[in-house]
Amino acid sequence: MDVPFWIWAVTIAAIVGMLVFDFVGHVRTPHAPTLREAATWSAVYIGIAVVFGLLVLWFGGATPGGEYFAGYITEKSLSVDNLFVFVLIMASFGVPRIAQQKVLLFGITFALVLRTVFILIGAAAIENFSWVFYLFGAILIYTAWVQARSGGHNGEEEYQENAALRLVRKVVPTTEEHHGDKMTVRLQGKRYITPLAIALIAIGTADIIFAVDSIPAIFGLTQDTYLVFAANAFSLLGLRQLFFLIDGLLDRLVYLAYGLAVILAFIGAKLVIHALHTNELFWVNGGEHITVIPEIPTWLSLAVILVTLLVTTLTSLRHDRKVRERRRVRDDAAASEVTGGATAASTGSTQQAPAPSSAHTD
Repeated sequence: MDVPFWIWAVTIAAIVGMLVFDFVGHVRTPHAPTLREAATWSAVYIGIAVVFGLLVLWFGGATPGGEYFAGYITEKSLSVDNLFVFVLIMASFGVPRIAQQKVLLFGITFALVLRTVFILIGAAAIENFSWVFYLFGAILIYTAWVQARSGGHNGEEEYQENAALRLVRKVVPTTEEHHGDKMTVRLQGKRYITPLAIALIAIGTADIIFAVDSIPAIFGLTQDTYLVFAANAFSLLGLRQLFFLIDGLLDRLVYLAYGLAVILAFIGAKLVIHALHTNELFWVNGGEHITVIPEIPTWLSLAVILVTLLVTTLTSLRHDRKVRERRRVRDDAAASEVTGGATAASTGSTQQAPAPSSAHTD
């Protein structure tokens, strides 16, 4: 899709404007958002993303529209999985709930800038080296295998600091306690960074890892740089609100990792097939294209993504409902045993022992 420069400019300006609005309207004054606030603004940002997709569909046609929606849904799903790590980071560094919005928004802004750089690098690589599709496909298939093997996240996990964080702690003086929502603080004439800043760095470095599967995944659905950028940007916008909306629901999505593994493996296979169709490697079929396997159309990609997410969500909620039901039955049984034992003890203590009879002998 040939996109004029002015559309790029308007899109970037709109995204920057939404980030500024988010900061001024919600983050500048520290507070813990209510469930209603988080739900409302999550719906608003999802609505904006859908409207944008409908505009692409209207002006660009069915193929670009389908590619955008497939990319957006995939990136949003991967972002939800990333929220597990965000929860661990927030808990590990004891970030106060009123300050979590600030960390998330700054982290999301950093992620957007970082992914834009990766997108430009990826687009340039694809433009000049067709074999990059083999590399992207291999990355996604490997990531899918790791996702499936890990089985996802659980509430027992702890965040492990990476080398970058350990280096920061060694080089930069850091306080042990939080100071409101401040990233830095001056104590006894010396400048320190707070655990809030460390948490922000942790989220930023984590997103570098997230981009390893995120960027190849979106390029597996569309090679249009504008659509890749837009799908990534709109998937990240509203992620802050989504964090507070589904914070307590993340542990219920027990099969999300398997669903993402299926999606990533599917897109990885799609990339490998595309790489075969554009093959130029002399040691693969003598550098000739391989078209035995037809390329996967956009509509099929979108269908596979939607069906996989639907099945994953429904099976996760069904599993969670069964677990909760078993737990309720077990708790009821335990309560009955306690009640029964207490009743028996009470009955025994109230029974009067018979008085000894007195015998008189003549």
